[in-house]
Amino acid sequence: MYSPSMIESIRRLEASRPFRMKETLSAMSPQEKQATLEKYHPDYKKGMMRRLVVGPNRGGEMPNEVADLLESYSRLDPEKFDLSRIDYDTDVLIVGAGGAGSSAALIAAEAGAKVLMTTKLRFGEANTMMAQGGIQAADKENDSPALHYLDVMGGGGFHNKPELVRALVLDAPIAIQWLEGMGMMFDKEPDGTMTTIHGGGTCRKRMHSARDYSGGEIMKTLRDEVRNRGIEVLEYTAAVELLTDGETCTGAVLFNLETNDYAVARAKTVIVATGGCGRLHIQGFPCTNHYGATADGLVIAYRAGCPMAFMDTIQYHPTGAAYPEQILGQLVTEKVRGLGGQMVNDEGKRFIYELETRDVEAAAIIRECGERKKGVATPSGRSGIWLDSPLIDILHGTGTIQKKLPAMHRQYQRFGIDMTKEPILIYPTQHYQNGGVEIDERCRTALKNLYVAGEASGGVHGRNRLMGNSLLDIIVFGRRAGWEAGHQAAGVKAGRLSLEHVKNYHRALAEAKVPPRRVAPLLLPDYRHTA
Repeated sequence: MYSPSMIESIRRLEASRPFRMKETLSAMSPQEKQATLEKYHPDYKKGMMRRLVVGPNRGGEMPNEVADLLESYSRLDPEKFDLSRIDYDTDVLIVGAGGAGSSAALIAAEAGAKVLMTTKLRFGEANTMMAQGGIQAADKENDSPALHYLDVMGGGGFHNKPELVRALVLDAPIAIQWLEGMGMMFDKEPDGTMTTIHGGGTCRKRMHSARDYSGGEIMKTLRDEVRNRGIEVLEYTAAVELLTDGETCTGAVLFNLETNDYAVARAKTVIVATGGCGRLHIQGFPCTNHYGATADGLVIAYRAGCPMAFMDTIQYHPTGAAYPEQILGQLVTEKVRGLGGQMVNDEGKRFIYELETRDVEAAAIIRECGERKKGVATPSGRSGIWLDSPLIDILHGTGTIQKKLPAMHRQYQRFGIDMTKEPILIYPTQHYQNGGVEIDERCRTALKNLYVAGEASGGVHGRNRLMGNSLLDIIVFGRRAGWEAGHQAAGVKAGRLSLEHVKNYHRALAEAKVPPRRVAPLLLPDYRHTA
């Protein structure tokens, strides 16, 4: 239910709709994009980042919230912790049980390895489950991996690691085939071909989807397969430190959130697939992420000597829910714009081409609501932009929204808003960690026998990710990490278990006068209000 002033704004939007349906907006030039980013995107806001003083990225800048987390003390005392009793002994230990971790587990098991997965929440509670729009793959006659490659590089500002992008786009059709072979239900045309649509920054329609719960369908498919193959999964069990013998990764210290007990897991190879950092709420933004997205994998890998890549850039999805307050920051999939929804200010005017890359789109919305003061005010004093969702049914026929966006339609109905007849209010929300632990195309890190896959890794997306490439990332690099770790484990003997690297890191923190009150991994966000 909208307020009277918001309803007045909707009337202006409706009055301008006939004109807007004929209006054509051009994409920004590269120079215009860069100028918009530098002036309005949160990554460029002064005072929001600081230089690291400890660790492999010493001297580099990261968001204050991430820097404080990386430069923290361990949850355990490495001088006193007992490593003599081994609670779990496995070939491949996978930390994280979302899309990347599950993909890795399946492939590592196929390689003949004994696999143990551990996740701090329930199996499948991950950002994968919450992804909506789709997964990219160049598998149509008018498309090619080369075109996909150019789109990914362009979207990332040509800062991406080329070898990672090459792996992403070449493996993409295989990823789609693999998922469908396990039973994933993709949207299809009457003749059986897969339905594909545009996303921001794409030159071809290559977005494959399962309505607007694509990530949920992927996660359920992977989870069922992991369970069917009998792979062991420890739930409510986080990894709080990696173990090394000084040169290689040899396991991890686990922490059971239900019993508060620690356990030692020895492994021949380890895969970190812990996802992103949305629940750090960078610069106070709401987020689209699941409750456990607290960058735990980055913390333990950084202490073990693994450099980060592109952690000075965060993706703010342009269309997060701005109203009603109960769903503030929740994702409004890019698919809404891909289907024809237009972004409209309080005057009923469009102000940017709707399928610009996400970083540019978000910056333009912040400009419209801030400097230009043309946002739509909510009863609580927030500001947002209309997303003219009724246009979708007008353009494609009644029932399109209910067919293509059923989950979102139901979400808004709960609050008395019918997005087939009324627009929805949006504003940028923290969505994705563009960077992470630096890897190569085989998911290897600076620490031997440690692999990283999915959102916890950095390099493939450069400084901005395109829609549909996150779900692709978790499958492509999850599979690659599983293959590498599984085959590597066959030739590795169980190594010595040590926390010496944590002791050294603590000494470096003390020398840098980092306050001991900082402790990480965070594990879960703290939303308690204190006086």
